[in-house]
Amino acid sequence: MKLTLNILKEIISEGIILEQLGVLDQFELDLETIKEEVLLEAQYHGREVSLGKPTSGDVKKYKVYVKDPKTGNVKKVNFGDPNMEIRRDNPKARKSFRARHGCGTKRASNRTKAAYWSCRMWSTKPVSKILKGK
Repeated sequence: MKLTLNILKEIISEGIILEQLGVLDQFELDLETIKEEVLLEAQYHGREVSLGKPTSGDVKKYKVYVKDPKTGNVKKVNFGDPNMEIRRDNPKARKSFRARHGCGTKRASNRTKAAYWSCRMWSTKPVSKILKGK
């Protein structure tokens, strides 16, 4: 589910109503928390970056910023060979890549690792939609 501004407003208004009814003990709006966790934006070396959205890379083919759950810091993950093409439309190539990199296993389930993002690029979803965050 894509979180839009309308959905965010709806969640906030429901929280306020639940607080007024006494269901919630306390409902606080911390704008920094909303910005970091709901809107998926954070700072990396003093710059505002979007979390979890792969973009064209500078060192590798792609880069993505993620929040490390262990430390709470924003981490930049570089992945992909800039000299190679993603041939995910070729079923044999996709199957071979995903088997070789352990896609679908615990190894590739950590968002802070390049294996997770590489496997995501080799899914059946078009790369253009992954890069746009759709």
